[in-house]
Amino acid sequence: MNGWTVTIWTVVIIALSAFFVAAEFALMAAKQHRLERRASTAAGRAALKNSAELTLVLAGAQLGITICTLALGAITKPAVHHALMPLLESGMPTAVADVVAFVLALIIVTFLHLVIGEMAPKSWAIAHPEDSSVLLALPLRGYMWLTRPVLKAMNAAANWLVRRAGAEPVNELDHGQDAAGLRALVEHSANVGALDSRYTGSLEQVLTLRDTKVREVLPEHQVLSEVPVDATIADVQEVTRYSRHLRVLVRDGARTVGVVHVRDTLNAADLSAPALTLARTPVVVSADMGLGTAVSMIRQERTQLAIVVDEDREVGVLTFEDVLPSLMPSAMLRAEEAA
Repeated sequence: MNGWTVTIWTVVIIALSAFFVAAEFALMAAKQHRLERRASTAAGRAALKNSAELTLVLAGAQLGITICTLALGAITKPAVHHALMPLLESGMPTAVADVVAFVLALIIVTFLHLVIGEMAPKSWAIAHPEDSSVLLALPLRGYMWLTRPVLKAMNAAANWLVRRAGAEPVNELDHGQDAAGLRALVEHSANVGALDSRYTGSLEQVLTLRDTKVREVLPEHQVLSEVPVDATIADVQEVTRYSRHLRVLVRDGARTVGVVHVRDTLNAADLSAPALTLARTPVVVSADMGLGTAVSMIRQERTQLAIVVDEDREVGVLTFEDVLPSLMPSAMLRAEEAA
């Protein structure tokens, strides 16, 4: 090949290498929620698909980079070596010139590949991960479609090796922070003055929500509003009149069989009807359940309280009023001071 042909091929190969490097680092740095915001376009949806099969895409990028490296070694390096030989042979023996030309060609090609084909696109992709992911998504999907059978075989072999090493392969990066990392970030921000110390306790308390048990926030001496299982709607209204509680437990001995909201009794035509006709099935949580899970269950059932049991024995009622002080102690303290 003549010099212009080699130059054109070199530019194409380095550009392809830059494409694969940028696509690889962009997907690793991109935030899932930011990609989801761009899902209204075809490129945005393609970027989400690439993110969903990350290991396969990374295998494709690595395959592309490897092919580009081999192509530079097969096309550009011999051409540079050949171009340098006449210049070097004029001042040194042929054998020495051949070695020097080989080393110089290797240095030149490696420099071009590393700086232009890898380091520059890597820095650009890391600086603009979501933009890069969306920009490169469609051509990357086309490349994946062409090479998918080969990539699946390579990925399966790699996953087999990972499992043999005692680890479980994953297809997506975890872009989130764990609670311990976030707590360390809060502490550091407070120490350097970037976070108001008044909010530090509240944030740390929220971050420990998953580790907090229901029994830790359950009040010791609860005064509950309850009626027996054979009570009437009028009995529920009477209890709420004195207790000021909006929700009344319907108890069958030591077991809660329903929860009646006083609002539901206001439209009742017959106040002598059984209270159970208006009762809702209570949400039951374990005293050893994580507070975050318990709150999620309460919200999912669209209620405000849950019956807490410990070894099949009811030990109290958990309400959002019990949870909020544990989540926002500083805010509650400021509210009390203001009052």
